[in-house]
Amino acid sequence: MLSRSCLGLLNLVSVDDYQALARVPRVVTTVAGDVAELDMNAMENSGLDEVVSPVPRERRVVVANQLPIRAFREGKKWRFEWDRDSLVLQLKDGFPSDVEVLYVGSLKAEIEASEQEEVAQLLLERFRCVPTFLPPEVHNKFYHGFCKHYLWPLFHYMLPMSPSQGAHFDRDQWKAYVLANKIFADKVTEVINPDEDYVWVHDYHLMILPTFLRKRFHRVKLGFFLHNTFPSSEIYRTLPVREDILRAFLNCDLVGFHTFDYARHFLSCCSRMLGLDYESKRGYIGLDYYGRTVTIKILPAGIHMGLLESVLSLPQTAKRVKELKKEYEGKVVILGVDDMDLFKGISLKFLALGKLLEVDEGLRGRVVLVQILNAARSRGKDIQDVKSESEAIARDINEKYSQPGYKPIVFVNGPISTQEKAAYYSIAECCVVNAVRDGMNLVPYEYTVCRQGTVALDKALGVEGEDKKSLKQSVIIVSEFIGCSPSLSGAIRVNPWNIDEVAEAMNSAVTMSEAEKHLRHEKHYKYISSHDVAYWARSFDQDLDRACREHYSKRYWGVGFGLGFRIVALDPTFRKLSVDHIASAYRDTHSRLILLDYDGTMMPQASINKTPSVEVISVLNYLCSDPENMVFIVSGRDKDCLSKWFSPCEKLGLSAEHGYFTRWNMNSPWETCGLAIDCEWKMIAEPVMALYTEATDGSFIEHKESAMVWHHQEADPYFGSCQAKELLDHLESVLANESVVVTRGQHIVEVKPQGVSKGKVVEDIISTMRSKGKSPDFLLCIGDDRSDEDMFESIARSVSNPALPTIAKVFACTVGQKPSMAKYYLDDTNEVINLLEGLACPSTPSSSIITSQAL
Repeated sequence: MLSRSCLGLLNLVSVDDYQALARVPRVVTTVAGDVAELDMNAMENSGLDEVVSPVPRERRVVVANQLPIRAFREGKKWRFEWDRDSLVLQLKDGFPSDVEVLYVGSLKAEIEASEQEEVAQLLLERFRCVPTFLPPEVHNKFYHGFCKHYLWPLFHYMLPMSPSQGAHFDRDQWKAYVLANKIFADKVTEVINPDEDYVWVHDYHLMILPTFLRKRFHRVKLGFFLHNTFPSSEIYRTLPVREDILRAFLNCDLVGFHTFDYARHFLSCCSRMLGLDYESKRGYIGLDYYGRTVTIKILPAGIHMGLLESVLSLPQTAKRVKELKKEYEGKVVILGVDDMDLFKGISLKFLALGKLLEVDEGLRGRVVLVQILNAARSRGKDIQDVKSESEAIARDINEKYSQPGYKPIVFVNGPISTQEKAAYYSIAECCVVNAVRDGMNLVPYEYTVCRQGTVALDKALGVEGEDKKSLKQSVIIVSEFIGCSPSLSGAIRVNPWNIDEVAEAMNSAVTMSEAEKHLRHEKHYKYISSHDVAYWARSFDQDLDRACREHYSKRYWGVGFGLGFRIVALDPTFRKLSVDHIASAYRDTHSRLILLDYDGTMMPQASINKTPSVEVISVLNYLCSDPENMVFIVSGRDKDCLSKWFSPCEKLGLSAEHGYFTRWNMNSPWETCGLAIDCEWKMIAEPVMALYTEATDGSFIEHKESAMVWHHQEADPYFGSCQAKELLDHLESVLANESVVVTRGQHIVEVKPQGVSKGKVVEDIISTMRSKGKSPDFLLCIGDDRSDEDMFESIARSVSNPALPTIAKVFACTVGQKPSMAKYYLDDTNEVINLLEGLACPSTPSSSIITSQAL
């Protein structure tokens, strides 16, 4: 028995959806943490064929590489507890109180296969966690291989130029990455209600998971947040699987980044590699991707204020702070807290301290750098090299500047407790975060909150009056290459590679006045306390809800194979046009108007030779030979070109330059659209276009009688797009007093007279036919691009206007499955020709045309 929400999936296209439905567990959640199996015998005996469940609680499925769980082996039993320091656990505070949160991820401990089922049941019942058990070999290649030794260095701007600089792309490791993501997707599939639940996927370990979920559930509400850096396109484009990962991001409804830089790099990659443009709508950045809008979210994560403040209020914390104050009495403590990692800049920090002590003898014996080293998250020779280098530099500086009772650099090897870390934060005058590249880094946030202290800590330390004010001071030295830097406006920003600059920043921090330290601290604390982890999660959750609101107002088609899969969002009335569907209407009518675009409709865009084929000329002549047909080619090309190409079609009507020139047949003269030709504006526009052409390699100007077009399809995608935006603004400014419009299309900027459009052509042709007593009762219009949407819109207005004669049969058709004003579509130019042949030659078998398919 399937729930009503599950049955709603049956209108989707992908076969995978039906397979997924078969795997929906017969489980009803009654109370958070309890799982009850349905008693099937009781159901049968009751005579009921359907079980009525209580209204389900709203639910969030949070997917991360690791569950927020700590595992302990006690004899033959496993013991589990929440990892309170885990960000994916803390973000729960940002959700409404009545929302159930389900976690999907791996455990940090390795569980034997024989124990996995029991452990999974225990975690689901007690913690609402669904563990993914990866085979050891898969996990090793997935995490320690592809994630940590390939993606991590690459996303931190280190190309694998040699074995000592990261690993080369390994196809086996990539396959393990794909398999691991699929295993995660399978676990999500087991527990998700795709019509109701919101899924939030975290970080670079699971970047292709969205593709697997979107393929199975086309309407799944799906968000992704990248906690890592996103590199510039010059780095990212070296990835052999770059498009697979980009398309996976775009299978989400909402994609989040910590900083605008990371989002900008992502958008640049989408532009350069997939040809996608983005736009800002009322403060939200959106990418139009096959009829869906993928929203981009920019907001740095925060910390859990309550957790840190509760640790600070513990008596043990106050005791430890007293001990450390006594230990470092008379010293100025500079604190560093870092993972043992290649990109944390630990050795650069030590070199800067050495430089400081070398330059300022007065600071020797006074300034101490306490470096807390967390354990490395991966393993390998690169980690050993970083550790050896850091220890060697620290040893040299200590040997050079140590005194009795004084050592310049003190190592505190982790892992250490949050309580111990908070104590060190509390006594440090300055915190240095010197990473050469880092996604976010919340150390400065934690340091600021600890320097603020709490009432309980102040009381325990006996801090009152002016002494209390002096505690609420802090100085942060932060690398300009990490994600938290933009949000810390009171920090001293440094280039970590510039040893002298970092040393000078340390000197400034040590000698800074107390008043300035207090002002900087207050500025940071105000931001950090108001932008905590709950604020971050709540903001993301609200934006995800907003991004998913149109899910049920459209129909979806799944296209593409493997990791290239994506969905196309279409209007519910949008369907494929078949010759069977249109043939009867064609036969039953006697005054037919057929309007056809050329490039992209009758001729593929990719064709180098644009001359119409014999097949095209033949089918047009067939249609034109019927006295009940009026056939027009409506194109943006100039009239001389169209006249030459279609000279074999004597009865064919032509409309050139988007309708500025129109000819009813070969023997009739070219007519203008009723506007006086005034080309003086070209004298203004041409020098401006020439300026941008000279500055933009690969661009060129197309001259028409009525218009001018600047093309940039051969230019660098990003630079060409930027130049097009600038040119559009420039031309609109200089041509503000001219009777022209400046428009931007796909890889073009065009200037043309006001009132000229393909939509105006349609109105004029229909009006002329009606004036001659031949009001059309059949209208077929086929086009492929933005300019053709003007025709579709004009037709829609004409049909809906009760003051105008009714056109009985209307078929507005676009080429390709994409959002359109048209009600029908054909896949490509071959299907257009096949459809026209089916109309022109009744004997043509209808099987040559792909039949209509409802969504």
